Amino acid sequence: MIHRTDEDQCALFEEPARETSIAKRRGRAAEAPRPEDFGLTAPSQMVKNYVLDTNVLLHDPASLERFKENHLCVPVDVLAELDKFKSEQTERGANARRVHRRLSEMFSCSEAVTRGVATPFGGTVRLVIYDPASCPKNSDMLNRFHRIFPDRERVDHRILAACLLLMQHNTAPVVLVTKDINMQLKARAVGIECQDYLNDKVDAREVSNYEVRRIEVDSSELQRFASSGEIALSDERIEGVAINEYVLLGAGEKQTIPARLAPDGRFVRLNIPEVLKIPDGQSLKPLNLGQRCLIDALLNPEISLVTCYGHAGTGKTLVAVAAGLHEMFNRRYTGITVSRPVVAMGEQLGFLPGSLDEKMRPWLQPIHDALDLLMRPSVPLGPRRKQQKTGTNATVKKPYESLMEQGILEIEALCYIRGRSIPNRFFILDEAQQLTPQEAKTIVTRMSRDSKLVMVGDPAQIDNPYVDSRSNGLVYTRNRLKGQPFTAHIALNRGERSELAEAGARLM
Repeated sequence: MIHRTDEDQCALFEEPARETSIAKRRGRAAEAPRPEDFGLTAPSQMVKNYVLDTNVLLHDPASLERFKENHLCVPVDVLAELDKFKSEQTERGANARRVHRRLSEMFSCSEAVTRGVATPFGGTVRLVIYDPASCPKNSDMLNRFHRIFPDRERVDHRILAACLLLMQHNTAPVVLVTKDINMQLKARAVGIECQDYLNDKVDAREVSNYEVRRIEVDSSELQRFASSGEIALSDERIEGVAINEYVLLGAGEKQTIPARLAPDGRFVRLNIPEVLKIPDGQSLKPLNLGQRCLIDALLNPEISLVTCYGHAGTGKTLVAVAAGLHEMFNRRYTGITVSRPVVAMGEQLGFLPGSLDEKMRPWLQPIHDALDLLMRPSVPLGPRRKQQKTGTNATVKKPYESLMEQGILEIEALCYIRGRSIPNRFFILDEAQQLTPQEAKTIVTRMSRDSKLVMVGDPAQIDNPYVDSRSNGLVYTRNRLKGQPFTAHIALNRGERSELAEAGARLM
């Protein structure tokens, strides 16, 4: 008789079970692949299936949370594209890494990522696989697509093919979400419904109308406002006017006075000096209504964020720099910082030689030009008198260069702002329309107590391929923070640079 221990008995029972599980796995391997193994079947057919393109996730990593109760599909080819950007030390690289981390968190408790995991809003997120060698049988629509676009290795084509497979295996609508206009055209050509990512897009009317709103009042009300500097109107008459919005109170065609809607609901008169005087420099006088409104907002200590739209030549950068210098010399702020994003127009010339300051000088030259104009000593016209040279190679410093050496004036590129806290400074962000909404959020959250942020730009002049006139950081910031008691917005529509520049901005 053979005596077996308890462990031997357990092994006898486990062996058949192990053989059975192996047989089952072999049986499953022999079976034809099922649509749900590739993420082609949604958990339910009651809501839409949204397919995200790579550019949407790079534009807004939080887009994974924006589709509420719907099914969200992420093609694996999108993950491959994100992998190319994750090592970049840029905002795009940071966004790619954020997407990878968020997807990893979502799928951490799920064994089958193609079956979908629930989101807090009642929807699901799942990966979708397009594999022409092992996917279920192609539909006539997909075969037609391959005849039109035969390159199956192109990522855009693989994403579109995944959309067609989803349409084949789901009765609920399938929608491709992409910011690539060419991809949208391809999708519509083969019958795929597609949309732009609209979560951070503002209404088109907000970037098309630069006119100051006019509110009609009678002559007695206008006279009372002129004498007292404030007036309260009924809610019906000021409907749609945001806090700190600038309007034109008018009684007839010629009687008008500009005003600002204060947080307490009263219209108040603009409080601006005759000129912005720069010590030992030039004086700047507002030349039109828009510049007067901009100066009022820039000099108001209760307003900590000013956004300004204006086409080329309207003076938005020059006025902002002049107001910043005026406030700094009046000791309202401990210093002034002027920055702009490093985004080139057209072809680049390659790497620039020299130190960091020398490399950044071409990008920041417009800011140096404005400072040089404003802080240049006033000299009479006519021939210059001969001056004695103090040395053979003596160079005269520009007035603003000594302020830069003392740290009072900073001119820097925007790429080094992450992680900073900026207290008690007048911060001017030029060309803010080149920013993505996430970059704009990073800058706004850097502002500490007693600082003022001024964002100026032209939504019509964009060289960043990842934003447009309705989704850039400038219009996004204005749209999200509009109506707050510490924000103001001004639109400049009259050019003052020259008649040629004004005609070019309007007609070209």
